[in-house]
Amino acid sequence: MSQDIALQVNNLRVSYMTGGQEVKAVDDVSFSLYPGERLGVVGESGSGKTTLALALMRLHKPPAYIMGGEAILDGSDILALEREEIRQTRWSKLSLIPQGSMNSLNPVVKIKHQMADAIEAHERGWTRRQIAKHIAELLGRVGLPDSVAEMYPHELSGGMKQRVCIALAIILEPSVIIADEPTSALDVVVQRVVMQTLNDVQEQLNAAMIIIGHDMGLMAQSADRLAVMYAGKMVEVAPISSFFSDPQHPYSQLLINSLPSPEEKRELAAIPGSQPSLLELPSGCAFHPRCPIAEGRCEREIPLLRNIREDRRAACHLVEEQVS
Repeated sequence: MSQDIALQVNNLRVSYMTGGQEVKAVDDVSFSLYPGERLGVVGESGSGKTTLALALMRLHKPPAYIMGGEAILDGSDILALEREEIRQTRWSKLSLIPQGSMNSLNPVVKIKHQMADAIEAHERGWTRRQIAKHIAELLGRVGLPDSVAEMYPHELSGGMKQRVCIALAIILEPSVIIADEPTSALDVVVQRVVMQTLNDVQEQLNAAMIIIGHDMGLMAQSADRLAVMYAGKMVEVAPISSFFSDPQHPYSQLLINSLPSPEEKRELAAIPGSQPSLLELPSGCAFHPRCPIAEGRCEREIPLLRNIREDRRAACHLVEEQVS
């Protein structure tokens, strides 16, 4: 993995304006992403994962607004680009496999035309023969036969449609790929095939990839690092191996304790309570009402995401006290 940074996100804030109130869906999120790296982003529904993805792609729509921060890609802040500049950046430098992407394919247009449209939208001046050859090569990369190009989406299985969406995401060989729940609505066997396909093409391109999801098992197999989100904030970022063996944030510990283990015979521990409404966040650390080790300071002060070791960060007062 190269230590050059593919994407640098600093203090990103995204809010929904509703009923005269500001709802902070992504609150002061910062991270670095490296070429060839896979960063997993996990969290409960409503934690801000998908909003983060849409904001980075500049595909968020009102009432969502970017309130601050920057995202540096290839020397430019993609959050500050003009409309035409961001249109040219999407798919050529930064691409998205959206949540429910199988349903994003146009049901009345053949696959080859949908893929050709993505190429022609970037005015590359390719001939029809060049486009057809590139489409055939891309379908081969994701394990699909050339004949898929002549088919309509309804003629494909769920796994095949998802692999077409992967081919669309890499059609212009971007340096960063965002995959939002790439295996949702697929059965377990097909999930593994789709993730292996996604990992293979990412490695071929040496692209950086953000994988958003909730399946910790898939994350353990695919991600290099894991970022945990809770109520709009990142609360822990760690290499995948040390995250599972030595989670630091109490929420991370509870997430892991709620997973079945083939090595240990133990009862699964449910995480008590539920994630708070972003309209009515508790004071201090948003997790403190559910935290089994919360202290008075946790109710008063919002913890910052700090370096606790060279390769990991956590936002917890108690963890900070242990390493200071």
